[in-house]
Amino acid sequence: MKIKLPKFTPWMAWIGGLVVVTAVGVAAGLMVFWKGLSLTNLTDMVPWGLWITIDLSSIAMSAGAFSLCAMVYLLGLKRYQPVARTATFIGLIGYTMAVLTLLVDIGRPDRFWHSMIYWNKHSLLWEVTMCVTFYLAVLALEAMPIIAGFDWLRSHWPKLAEKMSRLHHFAPFLAIAGLALSMLHQSSLGAVYGVLKARPLWYRPDISVLFIISAIAGGMALTVFASMLSARLTRHANVDNSILDRISYIIGWVLVVYLYFRFWDALSMTYTYEPGRTEGLHLLTAGALSFNFWIGEILLGAVVPIILLLNKRTRSLPLWRMAALAMVVGGVVAYRWDTNLSGLMIILSYLPGEPGVAYTAYHPSLIEYLTGGGIVGYGLLAFSLGVRYLKVVDHGLVKAHAEVAKLVEAIPVPGD
Repeated sequence: MKIKLPKFTPWMAWIGGLVVVTAVGVAAGLMVFWKGLSLTNLTDMVPWGLWITIDLSSIAMSAGAFSLCAMVYLLGLKRYQPVARTATFIGLIGYTMAVLTLLVDIGRPDRFWHSMIYWNKHSLLWEVTMCVTFYLAVLALEAMPIIAGFDWLRSHWPKLAEKMSRLHHFAPFLAIAGLALSMLHQSSLGAVYGVLKARPLWYRPDISVLFIISAIAGGMALTVFASMLSARLTRHANVDNSILDRISYIIGWVLVVYLYFRFWDALSMTYTYEPGRTEGLHLLTAGALSFNFWIGEILLGAVVPIILLLNKRTRSLPLWRMAALAMVVGGVVAYRWDTNLSGLMIILSYLPGEPGVAYTAYHPSLIEYLTGGGIVGYGLLAFSLGVRYLKVVDHGLVKAHAEVAKLVEAIPVPGD
C-alpha cells in the first residue's frame, strides 16, 4: 500500500520557514532567560535597543485597530468595517508581540506581575503597563467574533463559537474603551521619553503627539498593505479596492500632519545651544543616524508616500500604492529607532575633568537579532494562519453578514 505524501506547496514552505524562525527565536529567548542580559550588547548607557524598537513599532502598527474601529463604531463610517476587522486582528498580534518583547527585555520576566500588585501611580511606565494589559484584553474581546469563524471550532464547539460571535454586539462599547486606552498608551510611550530631563534631546512635550500621529499612519498603512498583499498571494483573501483606496488617501493626509510636526520638532531645537540636545540633533541630522533620518524616515517614510498616496493616478495603481504603504511602515519603524537611539547615544557628564558631552555606540548582538526575528516571525505566522483559517481579510464575508443582519431585522415579529 502506497502512502500518499502531501503535495509540497509555497504555502507549506512559507509556514515552515516562519516556524523555524520562530523556534530559533524561542531558543534564543530561553538563553536570555537563563544567562541574563549579559548576552546582549545592552549597557547602562544604552539600556534600550533593538527589542524596545520592535516593541514600540509593533504597538504603533497596532494603532490601525483603534483608528478604524473608531471610524466605524463611533463616527458611523460602516463602509470601513471590513478593514476594521483586519486591523483588530493585526492589533491583537501586535500587542502580543510587544508583550513578548518586554518579557525578554526586562531581565526579570518572573516579576512581570509586580506592576499589577505594586502600583506606582507617578510612573509613566506603570501607566503604559496597565494600558497594555487592559487594551490587550479589549483586543482579545474584539477578536472573539473573528476566532469564532474558525471552521474547526464551529464544528467541535458550536455553542462556544456562538457565544464568542455574540460579542460583536458590544463592538461600539469596546471601540470606546479601545480608543481611550490606546490613545493613552500611544501618547504615554512618547511621554516616557519626553519627561526625562537627563536626556535633553528627549525632554520636550511634543513627542507624545508625534507618537500618536505616526502610529495612526503606520497602523492603517500596515492594515491596508497586509490586506492587498494577502489578496495577491492567496485566494483566501478578498478585498474591496475602493475601501482600501479611500483609506490610503486618508493616510496620505495623516502623513502631511506628521511631517509638519516632525520638522518643527527637529528644527525648533536649532535656535539655541543646549548641551546634549544640540549634539543629539547633530547626530540625528548629520551624524551616524542621518541616513536613517533623512532617507528612511523623512524621504521614503513620508515625502514619497505623500506624493504617491495623494495623487489619484499613482494611488489607483496597486503596486505603487503597496510600495507607498510599505514605505510608511518602514518610516514609522525608522522614527522609533531614531527617537530611541538619538537620546541614548549622547551622554552628559557632570564630573570635573571629564568632557561635558560624550558619545557612545550601540550595535545589537546576534542573540538580540535572533530573539527579535523570532518575535517578528511569530507575528507573520499568526497573521498568515488568520488569513487562511479565520478569513481576517475577506471584505465580502463582512458585507454578507451585514446583509443577513439587515434581513433578520426586517422580518416582522408576531404581535407587533
